[in-house]
Amino acid sequence: MLSDKLDLTGKTAVVTGSSQGIGESIAMTLAEHGASVVLHHHEGLENVEKVKAKIDGQKGYSHIVKADFSKPGSVDTFYDEVFKCVNKVDILVLNASIQISKNWNELTSEDFDIQIEANFKTNLFLMQRFAPAMVERKWGRILTIGSVQQIKPHPAMIAYAATKSAILNVVQNVAMQLADKGVTVNNLAPGVIATPRIAEPVPEGEERILQRLRTPSGQVGEPEDCADLALFLCSEAGRFITGQNIFIDGGMSL
Repeated sequence: MLSDKLDLTGKTAVVTGSSQGIGESIAMTLAEHGASVVLHHHEGLENVEKVKAKIDGQKGYSHIVKADFSKPGSVDTFYDEVFKCVNKVDILVLNASIQISKNWNELTSEDFDIQIEANFKTNLFLMQRFAPAMVERKWGRILTIGSVQQIKPHPAMIAYAATKSAILNVVQNVAMQLADKGVTVNNLAPGVIATPRIAEPVPEGEERILQRLRTPSGQVGEPEDCADLALFLCSEAGRFITGQNIFIDGGMSL
C-alpha cells in the first residue's frame, strides 16, 4: 500500500531553511509521517522554535541547529552540530537559499559571492558530508529545492537563478554516481509559492505577486504542494526516481 511506503518511522531527516515557508512545510510533513527532523535556521530562532513545537506536539521529535550558510566553513560546523543531536541522517533536504533582488547591472561582487556560497557551494558540500553514510547503509534520499527560474530567470535575480541552474547540474551528476547505491538525488523546482519571500520588494517597484499572471493555472501555490511531493520522493515510494527535476509551478515553466 502507498501509505506503507510513505511511512518514515525510524528515519531521520535534515531540512535546511526550515523556519518558515517551503522548508517548514516539508519538515512538518516528514515528521507527520514518522521521521525525526533536524530543523535549521539562520536568524529566525523564534520561528523555528514554533515549528519545533508543532512537530513535537504531534508526537514527532525534532532538533534545532543554527548555521549561516553564506559564511565559508559553515558546512563543517553544521555537520558536527547535527551529529550532536542525532546518530544518523537518512534524508537530506536542501532548501535554504539567499535571494538578492537587484538589476543585473547593479549586482556587486559581494552579492554574487554570498549567493554562490549559500545556494551552490553549501549544497554541494553538504551532499559530500552526508551522502557517504547513506551509501554505507544502502538507503538515502537527497532532495534539493530549486526554482522555476532555472529556465525562466527573473531579470532582477540573475545570480540566484544561475545558482539554481548550477545545483540542478550537480543533482544530475551525483544522482548518476549514487543510483546503484540505494541513494536517490532529485530536485524540486517551485514556481510562485505563497511564502514570506514573495512579499519582498524587487527593483523598480515590481510586485512579485504579478508573477501569478504568468502562471497558466492562474493560482499561487502553497508550501504544502511542495511538501507532498517531497514526502513521496523522500520515502520508499520514490525509490525508482532519481536525477529528476520536477516543477511545481502551476504550469509556469511551460
